[in-house]
Amino acid sequence: MRQHIHLDLTVNGERTEVAFAAYKTLLEVLREDLGLCGTKHGCELGECGACAVLLDGQPVLSCLVLGVECAGRHVTTVEGLSIDGRLHPLQQTFADLGAAQCGYCTPGFLVTAKALLDEHPHPTRDQIREALSGSLCRCTGYQQIFEAVEAAILTAAATPASPAAAGRKGTGS
Repeated sequence: MRQHIHLDLTVNGERTEVAFAAYKTLLEVLREDLGLCGTKHGCELGECGACAVLLDGQPVLSCLVLGVECAGRHVTTVEGLSIDGRLHPLQQTFADLGAAQCGYCTPGFLVTAKALLDEHPHPTRDQIREALSGSLCRCTGYQQIFEAVEAAILTAAATPASPAAAGRKGTGS
């Protein structure tokens, strides 16, 4: 008989109660139990970054985090990046600049870049490169990804933040 865990956590800004098998990773809980399939199964060894999410505002590889470790915590997936029904500036610039070709790695890059911009609103190219170094892409060659993050910085600076978005800054929501 498998033991099931029941816990409360906040996912993409909404308090959520979920029950799941105790052995499941956060990646499996998100995809299989909560139906949030934006976070991707990649290597499942913590080497590719496709499964990155924000846990309490910090990027983590969800394939390496057990679901039971997430009680009372805040998880943000790529689905939670939109603001008031609009794409996050990172999502928009990735689309506009061709930073996603097959798109498999894109959710991990997006949430990791969001964490960077939350901590350093105007990072240098080297800071961007370092922050995203744990995510692998086989399609773009990274140039478009770095350019999209830089363009999002300019877009975000030109767009006044909504009160709801300003209140979420740094909370991982």
